[in-house]
Amino acid sequence: MKRFFIYITALFLSFGTMAAQNLPDRKATFDILTRVNNRYMKSHPDPRTPTFVKKMRESNLWTRAVYFEGLSALYSISPKKEYFDYMYSWADFHNFSPRGGNDARDADNYCCGQTYIDLYNLCRDERMMQNLRAHAGMLLNTPQVSDWWWVDAVQMGMPYLAKMARTTGETRYYKKAHEMYLWTRDKNDGGLFNTKDGLWWRDPDFNPPYCEPNGEDCYWSRGNGWAYAALVRVMDEMNLDIAHSADRTKGYRGDGYDLYVSDFKLMSKALKDCQREDGFWNCSLHDETNFGGKETTGTALFVYGMAWGVRNGLLDRATYMPVLMKAWNAIVKDAIHKNGFIGYVQGTGKEPKDGQPVTYDSKPDFDDFGTGCVILAGTEVYKLAEQ
Repeated sequence: MKRFFIYITALFLSFGTMAAQNLPDRKATFDILTRVNNRYMKSHPDPRTPTFVKKMRESNLWTRAVYFEGLSALYSISPKKEYFDYMYSWADFHNFSPRGGNDARDADNYCCGQTYIDLYNLCRDERMMQNLRAHAGMLLNTPQVSDWWWVDAVQMGMPYLAKMARTTGETRYYKKAHEMYLWTRDKNDGGLFNTKDGLWWRDPDFNPPYCEPNGEDCYWSRGNGWAYAALVRVMDEMNLDIAHSADRTKGYRGDGYDLYVSDFKLMSKALKDCQREDGFWNCSLHDETNFGGKETTGTALFVYGMAWGVRNGLLDRATYMPVLMKAWNAIVKDAIHKNGFIGYVQGTGKEPKDGQPVTYDSKPDFDDFGTGCVILAGTEVYKLAEQ
């Protein structure tokens, strides 16, 4: 009997040790996020300043908007005044308006609206919503559903409409977002989402018969990361939206929620199956020979999605925790420099060959969106550890 008791005790202790090994260290994760973000803010003390990569671009372009998605997430766990002031000065400078004005149809130009809405929900100043209501109303009241013809646009635009829906109480925004998603998913040159493989082609130029050098379909890592993040960000709004739900404990569940869950799980399985041994994902998910090697942005977006999925009970913890933690630890160990600089970031583009070379010391053309991706990932890892 004594021997049996010792065995059971040891068994429970081993389970506890395994669980501890699977959980991220909260303080270490928080310190990484702070280091990465501090470096960015020190490098860009005035967020209103335009970018100058080959030409001048206003600072509410999509690359900067993705950084602010990350900063808004970081603010949710570390509500420092300096973070709020940095976000607010940027948004206020642009009059809480999409890049190019209230008739912008390019999702890249209204991605910034995601953070504007986050700020509005902190301040509840109606002035902050004036341009957004006009712009989103234009999208809602015009018949076009084919604007998101490349997969990146799903992340730039879809969460914006979901945030508008939850914030205004107008569920028509969910419906419009779902119609646009379905067009991109199923109808854009036959659809960009391959349900057989659980992955997305970046745009019609990469649909079959286009293929990688090894004959496989071209599934660009960051492009799939954008789609994965979009699903998470939209489902998160629906989970939070209880105003129009028959069951106020479950949130809004209409206009595509079940499909988003299904697509998210399909993608999760596909991503798990093509992770590199070192924890990263290649630029080309099905061809490690086509500019293969560590790449941080796609990897970070996959961590972001998987951590959210585990935390919200959509993904099995035992299956996906090792995958996401292997990836997050690889980013921390192999990509993040002591000063907060992030290595292995592929620059802007649309396929594996763009933005090369991708190395530990290489500097991408824009340094903001990669920072945003890593902060999004780390914030979800932190929340997972907190849970």
